Amino acid sequence: MNVLLIVNNPKNWPLEISGVRIVSSRDYLTDPTFSEERNLKVFNLCRSYRYQSAGYYVSLLAAARGHRPMPDINTIQDLKSQTVVKTLSEDLEEKVQQALKHITSTHFTLSIYFGRNMAKRYDSLSLHLFNIFEAPLLRAEFIKADEWELKSISTIAINDIPESHHDFLVEAASNYFAGRKRRIRRRIEPLFDMAVLVNPDEKEPPSNEAAINRFQKAAEKIGLGFELINRDDFHRLAEFDALFIRETTAVNHHTFRFAQKAAAEGLVVIDDPDSILKCTNKVYLSELLTRHGVPTPKTVIVHKNNYRSLTDYLELPCVLKQPDSAFSRGVSKVETREELEDTVMQLLKRSDLILAQEFLPTTFDWRIGIIDQRPLYVCRYHMASEHWQVIHRDEHGNYREGDTETLSISEAPDEVIKTALKAANLVGNSLYGVDLKQVGNKCYIIEVNDNPDICAGVEDLILKDALYREIMGVFLKRVKQRMLQYVQ
Repeated sequence: MNVLLIVNNPKNWPLEISGVRIVSSRDYLTDPTFSEERNLKVFNLCRSYRYQSAGYYVSLLAAARGHRPMPDINTIQDLKSQTVVKTLSEDLEEKVQQALKHITSTHFTLSIYFGRNMAKRYDSLSLHLFNIFEAPLLRAEFIKADEWELKSISTIAINDIPESHHDFLVEAASNYFAGRKRRIRRRIEPLFDMAVLVNPDEKEPPSNEAAINRFQKAAEKIGLGFELINRDDFHRLAEFDALFIRETTAVNHHTFRFAQKAAAEGLVVIDDPDSILKCTNKVYLSELLTRHGVPTPKTVIVHKNNYRSLTDYLELPCVLKQPDSAFSRGVSKVETREELEDTVMQLLKRSDLILAQEFLPTTFDWRIGIIDQRPLYVCRYHMASEHWQVIHRDEHGNYREGDTETLSISEAPDEVIKTALKAANLVGNSLYGVDLKQVGNKCYIIEVNDNPDICAGVEDLILKDALYREIMGVFLKRVKQRMLQYVQ
């Protein structure tokens, strides 16, 4: 296994670990040779994993490159949520009480280096915490009232590790790199009801009320319980067997926390947290699609060191995208070099990396709905009148949309379906809406969306009720598979 240790500045890294390459976060993110390397394991020891920081992107792009990052994005998000931390650590309660019963104080800090602690008596607890929150360097804080409980768990910066611990850290890391690692299997709850997460106040929900009603009828016909829940029902997720998210998703949002907790509890989740992470970040998708040879508009990952040379690679006009843009928000077409630099600087205030893409004018975008790695529906989303996007928003938040045509799958060109499936299958096997542009006989992936629109009177015009039965059928099939796994 080839090991990369990613740090902010290798000059400040105090340890030498045999067989490990130390690489700066900037080099890993921007040097194209790393995109081409295979069979790598990336250990991300950046100072911060803040959303859209360099540390965040190291783990995100390592996953896209197949480099198996630690921590991965799921773990980074887990560590940010105290609710998730408490939920994921509940199974360790007995082990915590046993390990800490001899301590007379009411506060205890446990430093975990690659699953180990310097005191051997805490190795078992350290390993179990490490297997739940897989990050190389962790600090767990425990407090005691009547019993011990985990108050928080966080990553440790190398500068916060005492020098007297360095030799032990090198030993723990070396042992881990040699393959001494075990995993904890999480339990799966055998329930048989579906929770459907909605936001009654959302102005542009992914499914309108009529579609939700049709989903409910389809679920009940095949024996699935169907209950609408909202963000206040987080604590109830373990009551259900499946979670269907019909509220617009985002990573820094309760929808992602719902998906994470549901997956941790063993529920069937659409859309699952991996799909949300991958689809809501255009930088990840660009890297993933490029790596696998899926055609996209010519794309450049932009950062503060290369934006002035963008026009060497892309002609104007071009399109700039913030990584988590959606529904035409955070996407700009720039016509002049001055407009380019102004827009880039504004976007880089929110994210260390953004995307620049060649502008491909078309009168409509294809949308292919896909579930379980199969095409489900086909639409043409036409551009809004006198605008280059499907949705035109003004500065006051008002918007207008272009017309929509719904077609049978057989009416779409084979290349459109084939390209959409290839892109979606790289992300997973959940429910996706793949947007493509067709120029001549060639198709280009614009984006893969988790949580795609399915509204009564639009996406269901061809299949009608069969569309809803098909999606509910996928849930039922996966629920049964999970129950069989549980029994076995």
